[in-house]
Amino acid sequence: MTRRLLVGLAVVAALLAGCGDPHLEALDQRLASLRERPSGELPNLPETPDYQPVTYDQAGSRSPFMPERPQAQTQADEGDDLAPDLSRPREALERYPLDALNLVGTLTIDGRHSALIRDPRGEVHAIRVGAHAGTDFGRIVQITNDAVTLVEIVSNGQGGWVERRRSLSLSAGDKSGAGNTAGGQ
Repeated sequence: MTRRLLVGLAVVAALLAGCGDPHLEALDQRLASLRERPSGELPNLPETPDYQPVTYDQAGSRSPFMPERPQAQTQADEGDDLAPDLSRPREALERYPLDALNLVGTLTIDGRHSALIRDPRGEVHAIRVGAHAGTDFGRIVQITNDAVTLVEIVSNGQGGWVERRRSLSLSAGDKSGAGNTAGGQ
């Protein structure tokens, strides 16, 4: 027990000896000379106006962080009778967005044009005018030697529908059809 007490006292004495620094006297003299100098006066701070809280009176309004809801139409739009045929059975190419389909070729047999379209799985489908493709109710309206034109029926954002023309083109020099893109008008 006395041995532990002696070791503890030795550690405390060593710590206290480390605090005794002869350079502290020079620091004390420097601080004393700084205290004797006259201090400057600071200008007064400007007066701050009293805080007037503003009441939020827009609690019943639409939040600026939510999308705006379209207003109800009071008069009939021109294309009110335009709507996709939801009862029609879906065709194979309607499972894929138009941008994922590639025109890889066209055929003309007995004056009837057909287009060869590759889907994302690599399958090639032969389609004719009147067939459907794409996820936006696209209907093939024209097939030429180097392009297929579709008319899609898309929502106008106000509860109605509008037609949008799109096309798939066969790239010159691209026989695989991998570089084809869907173009819109």
